[in-house]
Parts: sequence; structure tokens; C-alpha cells
Amino acid sequence: MRLYDPTGKRYGVPTYPWGLAPDGLATRRQLRARGLRPGGQGIAAQLMWSSRSYGRRVRTAYLYRLDLAKPVRPMTAAKWAALAMANAARRFCPQCQRDAGYTLPTSLGVCAPCAAAQALAA
Repeated sequence: MRLYDPTGKRYGVPTYPWGLAPDGLATRRQLRARGLRPGGQGIAAQLMWSSRSYGRRVRTAYLYRLDLAKPVRPMTAAKWAALAMANAARRFCPQCQRDAGYTLPTSLGVCAPCAAAQALAA
């Protein structure tokens, strides 16, 4: 198997194909689902797989050790407030100066009525 390198000789870190990673290792998403974070530890291994949806390119996911993972830090009131302000800024239309009520598409940069008005003017 070309993507199986448990010693790390070929890729520099131990590499496993999809579904063959040993127990005790997890991706960031798997850590987060358990309420954990990598906590400053380095990459312990990696998963590699060929993806049909990405033009048969090889994709990679890094694995971290579960025994070295730390609990996720709780959100403070200040973090919640900063997140709310950031999300509000993403809803603010720079052209009509109003809250659109939804996140503005980055492709338009403005709310739908302003984008429609620009299209009609052009």
C-alpha cells in the first residue's frame, strides 16, 4: 500500500491510509467532538487518502495523541461578545448602511437588494 508508512520513513511522519489509524490517535475534529484540543503537542501521525471529489488528489489529515490532549478552554463573556460583534459586522451592508439580517455573500460584498440595484444600473 503506497499510503501505509507506519515508521515515517517515506513521508517523515507515520502515515496511515483512511480507516487504518491505530487507537489513541485522533484528528482535530475527533478531539473537538470529545471536548479536547491538541494543546500544543506536535503531529503524531497523518492519514492520507485519495479523494474522488478533489480530482483524485491525495488529501491529508493530521493525527494527535489522545493522552496528551487537553480540555477545550471555555468561552468567556468577552469572547462571546467579540464573536457576536464579528458576526454582526458580517451582516452589515456597506452600501445601504443596514443590517441585512443574514451574512453577506463575499462574492457580492453587499446585500441582495443593493446587488440587484447595481445589476440593473449596469
